[in-house]
Amino acid sequence: MKVAIVMGSKSDYPVVQKAECILKEFGVEYETRIISAHRTPRVAEEFARTAEEKGIEVIIAAAGKAAHLAGVLAATTPLPVIGIPMKSSTMDGLDSLLSVVQMPKGVPVATVAIDGAENSALLAIQMLSIKYPELRQKIKDYKIKMEEDIIALDAEFNK
Repeated sequence: MKVAIVMGSKSDYPVVQKAECILKEFGVEYETRIISAHRTPRVAEEFARTAEEKGIEVIIAAAGKAAHLAGVLAATTPLPVIGIPMKSSTMDGLDSLLSVVQMPKGVPVATVAIDGAENSALLAIQMLSIKYPELRQKIKDYKIKMEEDIIALDAEFNK
């Protein structure tokens, strides 16, 4: 089980790193790349075209501003692509969100919240859990732990 995380710029890494942490916690192999849809379009196309044969099963793409990376990758691969719209100096990331979510028919991109790296990794894990039952149990355990943590916080708060 392997996920590729592709970011359009090194400046996206502090957010992308959160996805890496989740994947690592669940024991999912990943590789992280910097590939720009606009500055390295041939590299982006080659990466997407060959991702499946490299054992990648889900692609997470993080990009800001015009945010075409997820769409460019999705147009060239049969693999599921999850887009992370990045908060940018322009419009607080709303431009990125709209660029990622507004894909034409036939080129789907699952989209998480602006800077939603953790959810992108969790969604990738849920997709992989269709094939890998051990991940399904880990997701169930993760959700139980989230619930227990909030109940404990509530109990502490209401002392």
